[in-house]
Amino acid sequence: MKIISCYSNKGGVGKTAAAVNLAYAAACRGKRTLLCDLDPQGASGFYFRVKPSKKLGDARFFKDVRHFTHAIRASDFEDLDLLPANRDFRDFDIFLSRMKHSRSRLKKALKSVNRDYDLIVLDCPPNISRLSENVFRASDKIVVPVIPTTLSERTLEQLHDFFKENNLPRKKIIPVFSMVQKSKRLHIDSMERLRAEHKRFLKNTIPFSSDIEKMGIHRAPALSYAGRKSAARAYEEVWAELEQRI
Repeated sequence: MKIISCYSNKGGVGKTAAAVNLAYAAACRGKRTLLCDLDPQGASGFYFRVKPSKKLGDARFFKDVRHFTHAIRASDFEDLDLLPANRDFRDFDIFLSRMKHSRSRLKKALKSVNRDYDLIVLDCPPNISRLSENVFRASDKIVVPVIPTTLSERTLEQLHDFFKENNLPRKKIIPVFSMVQKSKRLHIDSMERLRAEHKRFLKNTIPFSSDIEKMGIHRAPALSYAGRKSAARAYEEVWAELEQRI
């Protein structure tokens, strides 16, 4: 079983859209996939029409494997299950601070479904916290959507600095350009510069597109209703490239 996370310490970069569509793309390729929504906003669950879980409140996510596994729900798509979020997830850092070996608690919980899935995709909240450090340690790869603008570039640098300061393997970080508008000279120039500075950027990019924005209307992965459109197919191409690196 492999674990990838979709993470950014900046909101609004297309993180959840990436998590949902990459999980869907993997399932379409025959990977038994579990998408874990760790963000208390519950956007991934919303896209799959799955209500927030009431069984994972408090610290049971980390303490009781039965509560974790019983909260998993099937999606409408073959080979794709979902662990929906809970509002109490906003207190993850509080729960973790009270536990021994808190930095490895998430990985231990995810191992409980090791035999059931080929891939786990984590949709993470946009902050650097004790939970995110658990995510960094548990993940085989960390997909970081980056809008080719100054602020998004700055948050990528902050993430690299955090990994360096905490002796975490920076090779796990896999940036991907997101919400790209090739009509903007700023985006083109930024991508060229960042590719020169960070060699691990994926070659494929995710464009800014109304087809992707309509996920909230369709409440489904963009690939499921706009799979013939180039914007949605970008996620298939990103997954194919990412799969080779895992």
